[in-house]
Amino acid sequence: ALGEESRRLTREQLFTVAATASINFSSMICYSILGPFFPSEAEKKGASNTVVGLIFGCFALVNFLVALILGNYLTHIGAKFMFVAGMFVSGCGTILFGMLDKVPSGPTFIGLCFLVRAVDAVGFAAAMTASFSILAKAFPNNIATVLGSLEIFTGLGLVLGPPLGGFLYQSFGYEVPFITLGCIVLVLVPVNMCILPKYDSIPSKDSFWKLILLPKVLLLCLTIFSLSACLGFLDPTMSLFILKKFKLPAGYVGLVFLGLALSYSLSSPLLGLLSDKLPYLRKWLLVSGGLMTALCFFMLGPAPVLHIESQLWMFVLVLVLVGFSLGMSAIPVFPEILHCAYENGFEEGLSLLGLVSGLFNAMWSLGAFAGPALGGFLNEKLGFEWASAIQGGWALLSGLATGIFYITEATRRSSSSSLQNPPGNNEERSHLMGSET
Repeated sequence: ALGEESRRLTREQLFTVAATASINFSSMICYSILGPFFPSEAEKKGASNTVVGLIFGCFALVNFLVALILGNYLTHIGAKFMFVAGMFVSGCGTILFGMLDKVPSGPTFIGLCFLVRAVDAVGFAAAMTASFSILAKAFPNNIATVLGSLEIFTGLGLVLGPPLGGFLYQSFGYEVPFITLGCIVLVLVPVNMCILPKYDSIPSKDSFWKLILLPKVLLLCLTIFSLSACLGFLDPTMSLFILKKFKLPAGYVGLVFLGLALSYSLSSPLLGLLSDKLPYLRKWLLVSGGLMTALCFFMLGPAPVLHIESQLWMFVLVLVLVGFSLGMSAIPVFPEILHCAYENGFEEGLSLLGLVSGLFNAMWSLGAFAGPALGGFLNEKLGFEWASAIQGGWALLSGLATGIFYITEATRRSSSSSLQNPPGNNEERSHLMGSET
C-alpha cells in the first residue's frame, strides 16, 4: 500500500512540480535567448569578443555569490517568498535587457549590460536555490528522478530559446524577444504565488564550511564546476564558429544547439530514475560521464592534432553525445552530496537542503562564469578547435579525480569492514535516501 501511495503524487507535490517546471523553463529560455544574436549585436556596439564572454560570464559570477548567501539564509527568508521574488526580479531584468539597444555605444552600453545581467542573476539565483530545496523537501525519496524529469523543461528552455530568439530577432528586431519573455515570466509570478505550497522549517546549526570541507563534497563540487564550464564555453564561441565554418544563416545556428539540449533533456529522466533506484550506480555515472564529456570536447573542433576536417554532421553528432554525457554526471550529483551530508551527521530538513542547493547552484554558476570567460579568451587567441580541446581538460580532471577517490574509498571501506561490522545507522540513511525500490 505504501508503494502505491508513493507512486501517486499528492496535490501539493503536483503543484510543486508545476511551479519548479515553470521556473526551469522560463529562466532557461531567458538565459539561452542571447546565444544566436547578442554576440554580433554587442560587437556592433563596440564590445570585443572577450567583453561579450564576460557579459555572459558576469551573470554566472553574481549567481555564484548570491546562491551561496541565499542558500545559507533560506530558512530565514522562507523558500516560497524567495522563489516568487526571484521570478519577479528575473522577469524585470529580462525586459530591461531588451531596452539596451537604445543606449549609446561604447562604455555606457557595456556597463549597463553588466548591470542588467547582474540584476537578472540575483533573481535567477533566488528562484533556483529555493526551487531545488522545495523539490527535495517534497520528494525526499526520489529527488534524482524528479530533478531528472524536470530537466526536460530546462532542456526545452535551452532548445526553444535560441531558435525562438533568432526568429523574433530577425522578424521584429532586438527588443521584442526580451520584452515577450520578460512579460511571460511576470505573468507566472501570481500563478506561482497561488499554487506553490508553503513549507515550514527550523534553521539548523550546520554551516556551509562544514559541508564544503568534506573531501567527497569538494570533489563533487569540482564535477559540477567542470560540467558547467564545458557547457558555458559553448555560449559565446559556438555560434561564431558555426557561422564562420559552415556558413549557416543565424536562424539555423539555434537548430545546431538543438542536438545538445534535446539529448540532455531526454536522457535526464532515465538517468535520474537509475540513480534513485540503483544508488551504487551513481559513482560510475559520475566517472564515465566526466571522461566521455572530455573525449567529446576533444572531438568537437576536432582538435588539430587529429588532422580531421570538421563536418557539420559530425559536429552535431558530438553535440548530441555531449548532452548525454553531461546528463550522466549532472543528475547524480545532487543526491550524492545529500547522501554524503547525511553520512557525516548533518540534520535532515529544509535547512540542509538550502545549503546543498545553494552549493550546487553556486558551483554551477562558477563554472558558467569560468567557461565563457576563459572560452572567449582561448577562442580569440587559439581558435575554437584548440579552445574546446583545452576546455575538455576540466571534465577529464574531474572524471579521473572522482574515479580515484571512489576506488580509494572502496578499498578503505573493505579493509575497515573486515575489521568491524558497519553501524546500522548508515543502512537507515541509505534507506531514506531512496535506495528502496
